[in-house]
Amino acid sequence: MAEFGRPATTVLFLKRRVRLGLRRSFNSLLPALLITVCAVGAYFFSERVLGHHGPLFAATSAIIALGFSRDPRLRRVLEVGLGCTIGIAVGDALLHWLGSGIWQAALVVFLSVMLARFLDSGAIFTTQLALQSLLVVLLPVPVGGPFTRSIDAVVGGCFALAATLLVPRDPRREPKDDLKIMLGELAIVLRECASALSYNDATTAWHALVRARNLQPRIDSMRQGLRSSVEIARLSPLYRRHFEEVDGLARLMERVDYAMRSSRILARRLTSVINNAALSDAGTMHLAEVMSESAAAVDELAAALAHDPAGAGKASLSHARDSLADIATRLHPANLEITRMEGEALVLLFRTLMVDILETAKMDPAEARDLLPKL
Repeated sequence: MAEFGRPATTVLFLKRRVRLGLRRSFNSLLPALLITVCAVGAYFFSERVLGHHGPLFAATSAIIALGFSRDPRLRRVLEVGLGCTIGIAVGDALLHWLGSGIWQAALVVFLSVMLARFLDSGAIFTTQLALQSLLVVLLPVPVGGPFTRSIDAVVGGCFALAATLLVPRDPRREPKDDLKIMLGELAIVLRECASALSYNDATTAWHALVRARNLQPRIDSMRQGLRSSVEIARLSPLYRRHFEEVDGLARLMERVDYAMRSSRILARRLTSVINNAALSDAGTMHLAEVMSESAAAVDELAAALAHDPAGAGKASLSHARDSLADIATRLHPANLEITRMEGEALVLLFRTLMVDILETAKMDPAEARDLLPKL
């Protein structure tokens, strides 16, 4: 049976890889077209307008600057453009004074790395400055003189910068998708916590903790990508009118980050509570109920934030906020029939998480805290 299963598994794996590859290629169609236009345009400009022979550095600096990274795009363009330009200039200067050779190349790389670390902490900047200066020393001097390559790097960086500002992606799309994904994951964590309570299963609570922990790198990456969206909305003429909305999305992602951290603390405490049988049957039932309701409200919140802030999106957000507010008013150990200290501590942690979620639902922090019953 295993012999027959392996080919089927392999075919399924290949189909999945092909499907994901096609989707990735389709989503990269416009960025790939933009990179192509910038690279060829920079090369054409340096060759035909400036008269440089084989200006490969113009094309390569444009390609590297644009790329397919989630890092802040404008910062990456500036880092690569400046790194290429300064690196080539340093290499050209040292080549002019010292000549070419192995020991000159070693000296150039060392000095370039030290200079890059002095000027900026970015890894991309350091890499580009060292690489470009090394290539300058090792490659033959161009027909137009050593410093023509520095000009080519400036041309490539300028083309990439112009493309970033004049033909940007919608800076609102990725942040909204990211918020929806992360809030969906938070809802799953809450459902797993509710299930752990319902079935008195500490293992399920531990799984919720592991899920929440594993999401932190993705949240960090998303918050870093949001910096790029804020930069584009601030500087691009096409999307400057959306700056406040994008900046608001960045603040919401920060609240989601706090909520996910709070959920980790909650899940870890829940594991201990279940293992120590610190809740009565009534307390277990009530707490599982509010966690399950919270998960449903977070799912509704995720859908609301992913839509346009006006119209249906605004109505959904208001409904989700009302649902969360209703849950917050019930978060008192006495209301949940919880009497032991360990169970009360769990409710206090859930109250903190609820405030984070309410702030994600665009409620004022003071108003969110006022909803909680006085202890």
